[in-house]
Amino acid sequence: MSLMSARGLVEITDPEFPRPVFRQSGFDGILTAKEMDEKISAWLKKTREAKGISRADLAHLLGLSVSVYARYERGSEARMSIPRLIHLCEIMGFMPLDMIFDTAPHLWGKTPEEAEERRTLTRLIERLPADTMRDLIRLLKRMMPGEEGAEALANMSEGG
Repeated sequence: MSLMSARGLVEITDPEFPRPVFRQSGFDGILTAKEMDEKISAWLKKTREAKGISRADLAHLLGLSVSVYARYERGSEARMSIPRLIHLCEIMGFMPLDMIFDTAPHLWGKTPEEAEERRTLTRLIERLPADTMRDLIRLLKRMMPGEEGAEALANMSEGG
């Protein structure tokens, strides 16, 4: 089975890229890079406002001018680097997966319900004390059948 069919990839043309790219369809179709940027920007603004942080204060904490940070919230002029995303997480107290889930929930499950349940489970696990998390990992390893459990452990230790 090819990678394309195994991952459910389809060839698309996106104005952001000079050549066709291969993507998975989300729950509402395939978003263009611009549409993903717009969702990320809206999420950043909503999250900042919900935390009661002004754009000026956040820009200062990031070492940016207000106009440069504002580009992230407009989404059409600047793309955030991974180090900047990590910095934002440190300041605003969110996990990168929160932002990614809002943009591409299909990465978490085959249906919106399954994706939401998996994300809810992840959030709950993130709040567990370390010793409880270790106990849960041991329990889950015992619950997974033979080779599948061993493979999951190998992937976890490799970061996959």
